[in-house]
Amino acid sequence: MSDLAPPRPPLAGEADPPAARLAALDRGLDALGCAALAVVATSGRDPDLAPWVGGADVGRSVLVLPRGESPWLVYPSPMERAEAAATRLNLVLPESLGLPELARAGAGEAEELAVKLRGALAAAGVGPGRVAVTGLAPAGAAHAACRALEAEGYRFVPGHGLGRWLRKAKTADELSEIRRAAAGAAAAMRRVAGCLAAAVPGRSERDNTGCGSAGAELSLGGAPLTAGRLRAEAAIELAARGLGLPAGSIVAAGDQGSVPHSRGADGRVIRAGESLIVDLFPHGALWADCTRTLCAGPPPPALAAAHEAVCAAQAAAAAAAAPGLRAWDLQLVACRVLGERGIPTPISDPDTTRGYVHNLGHGVGYELHEHPSFRKESAEEGVLGVGDVLTLEPGVYEPGEGWGVRVEDLYWLGPDGLERLTELPRELDPRAY
Repeated sequence: MSDLAPPRPPLAGEADPPAARLAALDRGLDALGCAALAVVATSGRDPDLAPWVGGADVGRSVLVLPRGESPWLVYPSPMERAEAAATRLNLVLPESLGLPELARAGAGEAEELAVKLRGALAAAGVGPGRVAVTGLAPAGAAHAACRALEAEGYRFVPGHGLGRWLRKAKTADELSEIRRAAAGAAAAMRRVAGCLAAAVPGRSERDNTGCGSAGAELSLGGAPLTAGRLRAEAAIELAARGLGLPAGSIVAAGDQGSVPHSRGADGRVIRAGESLIVDLFPHGALWADCTRTLCAGPPPPALAAAHEAVCAAQAAAAAAAAPGLRAWDLQLVACRVLGERGIPTPISDPDTTRGYVHNLGHGVGYELHEHPSFRKESAEEGVLGVGDVLTLEPGVYEPGEGWGVRVEDLYWLGPDGLERLTELPRELDPRAY
């Protein structure tokens, strides 16, 4: 999609006109040489369908977005008619395609999908030719359905990149939902920090006095304070706010946090004076993401120094961010700040497994990881634009010493620069929260 720019999103407080994305769709389809984008979805939560249906639960649907025309939606059965009507899209009634009869006859998923896809294309006036396709329908069924229509003269090409590109810039309503998820993440992080601040050290393996010291196991309410307890406390806080927390959320203490994507074992008891990486990524209709590194009691000097370096790298990258800049350029800023402190980075040592070992961030929205891309090889999807929501999350990891540090905030890029959506302090001391 060379020479294309994402649609300018409505600014906060504006209405959400679909015309902006429809105009961008036309440019994207022109670049791909396609007459339409077809979304084959498992539900209204499908990331490529959700931006068009406004949260309606339309089930296993097909949406066709033709060039220069209004979208058409095929929903699976009359039971979804009220949800489908709420989308305000042009609708193809399932009865008109014989979908209820197919379901009663026990038709396979691929056969039903082919009927929906054919019906949506016909309603949208898209005849045989080149069509981009995206969505989360099962790969086997989607492949079989496309093969069936290829016999009628259609040619299907990958449309996943176009689907992601169209939702790169967030609308006012989408930003509002991300703010809600970000507020929930902050509240859950405060709850985790509160548990850690209230915990008391017991006897240390390195201390025979029984008076407690660095390395002592922490307890809360008379029970050992474990990573699983903290994870559960975060989930309780988020559930009360109507937000979900995936099972892969990270509460990783000490050595377990020295590898960036280690989830942390539920049974691991937290100790005084060790690093604790807490990475929470809750979701409602859209996602949020934030990470803090906490330490109950005085941190070791190396941990404190790494935390200061990570915060400095994040601040420098945030200050540099601007529309039109490549996200990769922010990675270079972070690497420069950390490298000046003698910390290995992907620039100084691409194969390093200690120090700073990953990219600086990622876009957030209908998926936890979406555009803008921070990859060096990215094209338009790696250029920052007004309306982007992104994370900045530098980290330092020392597996040989058994600790890790990561600090992650969520930002919205407005016309005047970044706005931080993560309303939290960044201190190691959980009492600061």
